Amino acid sequence: MRKILLALVLVSTAAGCGRQAVRAAEKEFLADQIMVFDEDPQQASSDEHIRTNREGASGGQGAGGGGCGCN
Repeated sequence: MRKILLALVLVSTAAGCGRQAVRAAEKEFLADQIMVFDEDPQQASSDEHIRTNREGASGGQGAGGGGCGCN
């Protein structure tokens, strides 16, 4: 009886996990300003610029350029 109850709990827990993709109409809520975790966007931008130049790589942030620090 315990095994059946345990199996039922595990199955119901696994079934309750979200496996649906986010619909296009719902993505606007994920891009809301309240979802941003950085307190200061200018500081975050500055840190990202420094990190990009220090590591010698760029990309993924919408800015082009090399890692020489001259941009």
